[in-house]
Amino acid sequence: MSSPATSGDREQVVSKLPGWLRQNLKVRAAQHRIEIQAAVEQGITAWTKLASMPGAIDTAGAESFSTSLPSTLWEELRQAAKDRRVSLIQALAQSVQLWLETNPAPEVERSQYPSRRIVCNQKGGVGKTAVAAGLSEALAEDADALHPVRISKHFAARITEEQGTDPLEVEDLPGLGRRVLLVDFDPQRHLTKQLDQEEIPIGPEHDSLSKHMAGDSKGSIRDLVVPIKDDRYGGRLDLLPGCQDGFLLDVDLSKVRFREAALERALAPLEEFYDEIIVDCPPSLGLSMDAAVYYGRRRDGEAPGRSGALIVVQAEDSSADAYDLLTAQIEDLRDDMGIEVDYLGIVVNLYDPRRGYIASSSLESWIAIKDPRVVAVIGDLADQRKAVRVKRPLLSYAPRGEQAVTMRALARELS
Repeated sequence: MSSPATSGDREQVVSKLPGWLRQNLKVRAAQHRIEIQAAVEQGITAWTKLASMPGAIDTAGAESFSTSLPSTLWEELRQAAKDRRVSLIQALAQSVQLWLETNPAPEVERSQYPSRRIVCNQKGGVGKTAVAAGLSEALAEDADALHPVRISKHFAARITEEQGTDPLEVEDLPGLGRRVLLVDFDPQRHLTKQLDQEEIPIGPEHDSLSKHMAGDSKGSIRDLVVPIKDDRYGGRLDLLPGCQDGFLLDVDLSKVRFREAALERALAPLEEFYDEIIVDCPPSLGLSMDAAVYYGRRRDGEAPGRSGALIVVQAEDSSADAYDLLTAQIEDLRDDMGIEVDYLGIVVNLYDPRRGYIASSSLESWIAIKDPRVVAVIGDLADQRKAVRVKRPLLSYAPRGEQAVTMRALARELS
């Protein structure tokens, strides 16, 4: 974070602030990426120059608050408070409130169309669903609240050196506040079950994502979307549930014209409502995976790295074999159709350094790839398993857990 401009010596001062005002100050300063002391300094400077008094602040229950300020500024506040016949606590509270009012929360940037991230690997059991869900939750968290995040620009290299532990401190940062749609594109429907939502029934009387892709739908795809009702996400996180008919999708797609665009055609009516669309892909290399890859391609005018494939692996040999098959399919589709498909990175999931040489050497092999690079290493910890058992989002069940802070780091790495 940036430091405030200084002139002369600073001193540590202690006063009081209401808890709600201190929390608002902490969040807003983080949103603007400046130190709290800089925000307070700006607020006091502005308050002492006001031509008239602002409204009084309710300071009942104010608690101790300390910060560092230029030595002369604190004395100026004391004198201004005396001249205006208000207490020093009231003067400080009004100064902080003035800074908040003149520095509103920045707007979340909205793009022409949403980022489309396909979470994939045809090998089952690597944790694609957990990563898709955790990433979506981290993207949707409240931008007006602080959440613990661990960020390292050189995370992949350093995690090897530290034998699986990231040495950086956890920092509280504002949420990203994105509008996110999670798409359960896997006919096994694990994502739908993990989030405790009803899967779409199979049958001729029911619409599903597969039917919209095959051109057999009867209604609007918007009718299939359900909200994840959790205050942490403030109505910004939705799910398109899975349906068992996805097992037959490749057969149905073989009869569809320009089948690679089937997923895009199906989801197009939803795109205007979201900033991010995260697709939990099936563990296969069939036609449905072609449709997912095509959906994640770079569109005309889209910046590189906004959309594309996020590949989830484990630190063991079978994941490497599956990775080679998946990337070969993506490259073939790129060449055959003349499209750009960006690799967003590799997530090494369920990593446990206690498994010894096999795990550590495999992790080193993933890190050595460089392009795509490893963007997160997620430990094999109990939080995710417990969250699945009780059918709650990971970031709601264990918001300060190691896996949660890593999911938030991943969300920022991809933003």
